[in-house]
Amino acid sequence: MKVLYLTKYTRMAGSSRMRSFQYFPYLEKAGIQPVAKPFFDDAYLRDLYAGKKNIFSVLKSYIRRFFVLFTVFRYDIVVIEKEIFPYLPAFAEKILQILCVKYIADYDDAIFHNYDQSRNPLIRKFLGNKIGKVMKYSRVTVAGNQYLADYAVKSGAGKVEIIPTVIDLDRYTVKRDSISENENFVVGWIGTKTTFEKHLLPCKKWIKEIQEKDPDIEFHIIGITEDMDLGNHIRYIPWTEKTEVEGILKMDIGIMPLEDSLWERGKCAYKLIQYAACGIPGIASDVGMNREVTIQNETGFLVSSDEEWINRIFELKNNREERKLLGMNARKLVEEKYCIQVTAERWCNLLGMKRTL
Repeated sequence: MKVLYLTKYTRMAGSSRMRSFQYFPYLEKAGIQPVAKPFFDDAYLRDLYAGKKNIFSVLKSYIRRFFVLFTVFRYDIVVIEKEIFPYLPAFAEKILQILCVKYIADYDDAIFHNYDQSRNPLIRKFLGNKIGKVMKYSRVTVAGNQYLADYAVKSGAGKVEIIPTVIDLDRYTVKRDSISENENFVVGWIGTKTTFEKHLLPCKKWIKEIQEKDPDIEFHIIGITEDMDLGNHIRYIPWTEKTEVEGILKMDIGIMPLEDSLWERGKCAYKLIQYAACGIPGIASDVGMNREVTIQNETGFLVSSDEEWINRIFELKNNREERKLLGMNARKLVEEKYCIQVTAERWCNLLGMKRTL
C-alpha cells in the first residue's frame, strides 16, 4: 500500500516533522509505504528562518506541486497537510474529489484563520471558507485538537478524527532530579523566533521582575541565538533536533505563554507535551489546548495574569516535592495520550481503512 504525503515542509520544519515524517518508520513496519512530496524545500526554510523572502523559491514550489498532482493515481491514499496550494482556492482538492482520489486532510493549526480573519478583504471574500471546503471534500479530516475538529464538523466534513501532535517516548528521557545540575533554578521555553516574538517577548516585564527578585532564577530560551533584552539571567540556546531534549532536561519548569486569540485556540500545545515528556511541570496561559495538557494542580498550572506567572514560578521553585509530583503526573499523561507509541497505531488503522474511506 502506497501513501502520498503532500506535506507543507520538509522534516526541517517542526509541524511537518511531527505530523508526518516521524510516523514513517511505524507505517513502514505496518506494510504501508509513505512517499513525501513537500511543498516548500529546505532552501526556502533556511531563507524563512533567516528572515529572507525568495519569490523565485515560492514560485518554484507552486510549479513543483502542480506536477506532483499528476502522480496521485500511483497511490492508494493521499494525505494533505493543511492544503495543496496555499492562498489559492480549493480547486485542486475539488478535482481530487471528482476523480475519486481518496485523501485525508491533516491539521495542527487553525490555518483557516489565515483566510477568514485576514486583514485583506479580498482574501476574506474569496478564501474565507477555503479550508472548510478542503475538509468537506476529504474522506477523513484529522484534527490535532477539539477546536480544529469542531471547525471540521461545522464545515461539513464527513468523518473527523482527533489525533494530537505527539512526541516519541524513545527520544524523551525523564529528568532524574528536579534540581538543575547548575546552581540556578531554570525556567525554560522552546520555540522559533516567530513564536518568541509573538508570545514570549510580550512577557518581558514579568520575566525581568522575576530576575530582579531572585537572581538564582535563570531563563533558558531554546531557539533564539541573539540577545532579546529579557534581562541579565537569560541563556539563549540554538535549537537542533539532536540537542532539543538535552536542553529541555536542563529545565526545572517549562512555560508556554499565549495570547488569547482564535489562532492560539487552535494550537496543539506541543511545547507543553515536550516538557511533560521529560517529567517537567508546565506553567501555561489558560488558552485552548493548554488546558488539556497542563491540568491545573495535577500536571502544572494555568495562569491568566503577570502576577500569576510570577507567583506560580516562585511556588514551584520553593517546593521541590510539588515539582516532582507534577512532573511525574505530566509524564504519565504523555504516556497515555500524547506519544507516537499510542497514535501511530491509530494512523496505521486509519490508512489501512482505504476500502471503507
